Amino acid sequence: MTFEETYLNDNILDALYDMHFEEMTPVQEKCIPEILDGYDVLGVAQTGTGKTAAYLLPILSMLDDGGFPEDAINCVIMSPTRELAQQIDQAMQGFAYYLKDVSSIAVYGGNDGARFDQEMKGLRDGAPVVIATPGRLLSHLKVGNLDLSRTSFFVLDEADRMLDMGFSEDILQINKLLPQDCQKVMFSATMPGKIRELAVSLLHDPVEVKIAVSRPAEKIQQSAYVCYDPQKLKIIQHMFRGGDLKRVIIFCGKKERVKEINRELKQMKINCAAMHSDLSQAERDEVMLAFKNGRIDVLVATDIVSRGIDIDDIRMVINFDVPHDSEDYVHRIGRTARADRDGMAVTFVNERDISRFMQIEHFLQKDIDKNPLPEGLGEGPEYKGRSARKPGGGGKGRSRHRSRGGKGRPRNNRKKGQSKNPNPAQ
Repeated sequence: MTFEETYLNDNILDALYDMHFEEMTPVQEKCIPEILDGYDVLGVAQTGTGKTAAYLLPILSMLDDGGFPEDAINCVIMSPTRELAQQIDQAMQGFAYYLKDVSSIAVYGGNDGARFDQEMKGLRDGAPVVIATPGRLLSHLKVGNLDLSRTSFFVLDEADRMLDMGFSEDILQINKLLPQDCQKVMFSATMPGKIRELAVSLLHDPVEVKIAVSRPAEKIQQSAYVCYDPQKLKIIQHMFRGGDLKRVIIFCGKKERVKEINRELKQMKINCAAMHSDLSQAERDEVMLAFKNGRIDVLVATDIVSRGIDIDDIRMVINFDVPHDSEDYVHRIGRTARADRDGMAVTFVNERDISRFMQIEHFLQKDIDKNPLPEGLGEGPEYKGRSARKPGGGGKGRSRHRSRGGKGRPRNNRKKGQSKNPNPAQ
C-alpha cells in the first residue's frame, strides 16, 4: 500500500516524495488510517518497523489541515530517553518540511539551566508539537510553563521502556492534565501485563495493531554457554583473554547486576562502564558518548540501551542472563551486525533459564550453538533443547483512495467515546 492511497494531505505527501518514501511498512499501513479516523491506537511494534512515521504522519497531516487552537500545545509525544526524543524531533523536521505553521520543540533533561530557559521560552511562545521525556515535562508543568488542557493528541513511544525506567506515575500524572477527548496513541515493543494495565488506564476503545517481531539477521553468529551463575564471569574472562574487547555490550536484566559485573570487570583491568536507570541523563550521555567514541571498550547495561540506540559497529553482544521473552532477545542481539557488518551474540543460560531459552529457540525455529565450557570450569547444567543437542554441537489497515488535489478530506463522523463497531452483533 502506498502513502498516496491514504488521505494524508498534499504537504505531507510532497515531503514523503522528496524523501523517496512510497510504500508503507505494515505498521504504517495499519495505523495511519485509524489515527486519521480519530481512533485511539495501541501498537505493538519493535524499533525499525517505521512506527515513528506511523503516528507522526497522520497527526502532522491533521494539524496542517487546521481546526486546532493556534495558541495551544496540540500534540505531546512522550519518549523514555533524550536520544529517542532527538530522533523523533529529527524525523519531525523532515516530515514537516512543507508545513508552515506546524513546528516542534524537544524537551529533555540532563542539561544546564540555559537549556531549561530556552525550553521555557519555546513552550510559552507556543509550539504545536512537544516531544519530551516524562521527568522534564513534569518539571515544566510544575512551574507553569505549559498548559495541556487543550491538547488534541498524546503519544507514548516505547511505553515498555518508560515503565522499566520507573516513569509509570509520571505518565499517569501527565495524563490527568489532558482533556477527555484527547486522541491517544501508545506504542510498545512488548506487551507485558503492566503495559496492558497502562493501556486500559490511558486509552479509550483502542484499535490494536500488532506487528510480528522479526527474527534476527542471519549474519549474527549466535551461540550460548549452558553454565551456572558462578561460572559466568570466568567465561567472560576467558572470552576476553585475547584482548580484542572493542565494541562489546553486556546486557543484564537488573541494574544491581550491572553494577556488580562492572566492578568485577574493572578488577580484571577491562576498560568498561555501566549504563542503568540510576544514572542521571547527563551521566548516561557521558557514558554513551565515550562508548561511541571508542574511549570505552565494553558497555554493561540493562535493557535501557537495547532499543533505539544508533551505534552501527557493535561487534559482540553478551546476554549475561536470558532475556524475559523472544522480543527482548531480538532487541538485544539486534545491536550487532548492523550496516552490513558481521557480529556475534553470546547468551549465558543457567539451570533456571533453560526453559526460557528453549522458548527463544522455538521462536527462532533453530537450535542455537552451545559452546563447550572453558577448560577448568567443570561441568554445566544439562540442556535438553529442541533436539537435545550436546554442548559444542552445531546448531491490513483500511485505506481511502483519493486524488492529489486539495486538503481537508472529510474525516469520518465518529465522535470521541463512540465504539469503532456501533453494532456489536455485526
